[in-house]
Amino acid sequence: MYDNHSKGISYLAGFFILIAFAVAGLIFASLLDISVWQWMTGTSIEVMKKNIENPNPAYATTLKVMQAVNAVVGFFIPAVVTATMLNRKPLQLLGFSRNIKAEQVGLTILILGASLIVGTSLSYFNHHIPIPEAWKIRFDRLEDSYNNQVEAIINLRNGVDYIIALVVMAFIPALCEETLFRGGLQNFLSRGTKNPWLAIIIVSILFSLAHESFYGFLFRFFLGVVLGAIYYYSGKLWLSILAHFLNNAISLTVLFVYMQKGKPVREIIKSDTSTTQSSWGILVVIIVIGLFIVFKRISTANRRPE
Repeated sequence: MYDNHSKGISYLAGFFILIAFAVAGLIFASLLDISVWQWMTGTSIEVMKKNIENPNPAYATTLKVMQAVNAVVGFFIPAVVTATMLNRKPLQLLGFSRNIKAEQVGLTILILGASLIVGTSLSYFNHHIPIPEAWKIRFDRLEDSYNNQVEAIINLRNGVDYIIALVVMAFIPALCEETLFRGGLQNFLSRGTKNPWLAIIIVSILFSLAHESFYGFLFRFFLGVVLGAIYYYSGKLWLSILAHFLNNAISLTVLFVYMQKGKPVREIIKSDTSTTQSSWGILVVIIVIGLFIVFKRISTANRRPE
């Protein structure tokens, strides 16, 4: 699907170019992490490696900065560079449009809220999938490692820490991940194959795999489909960024509220996991579909032809 601003490179080629750039970007970001670490902590690479595996809360700020660097260099910049190779208006190609209706914003919030309820049931099913014991041990180790990182990095002592976390751990990841996965990969694959839902499914799988969590795979896959559908029906990347940010912000807010009550982070994470012990939330998918029907109708009326 070309327009007057296309430079002649196929969008299917752009899909694979972007994957290559993202891999290169993440490698380059890991090298930048070394400089960031040494500049902010004055310690060696060996200490950095130990803190990546078993983070120390004393280095929480540095680890947050490194996380932001990885998101910008590994996700955002590769998507913008690839879009620039493909189109003379790269930001427009990615979907950075300000022409958004208030109704779209409201429906996006409702869709995200209903989707989170469905997501709790998907987490329930995910935790009850029978797997070999060797796999379970490996997946449990990955979850423990992730929980260790959250426990060390989160560090929400007061309102200032909370606001900083919203920017660094909620908004920046939402902006960068949506630019890569929806504005870039899904967009290019959809244009290249002319099969939008195939693109949404494939990119949602990649999105979930990128988070390296077996127990969260179904939830993140479903979230990817929801974010992909919001982007597909509206053509507005800011709406999928908003939904992604709200998902991140809700998790951070829950952690902040409980931490202010003196509850340990690990205990909060475990109690959050225990709330997924129900399969009834899957029925809310009917509400999600209904909201998308309204969202599609409003967005179609608001969307200009390409």
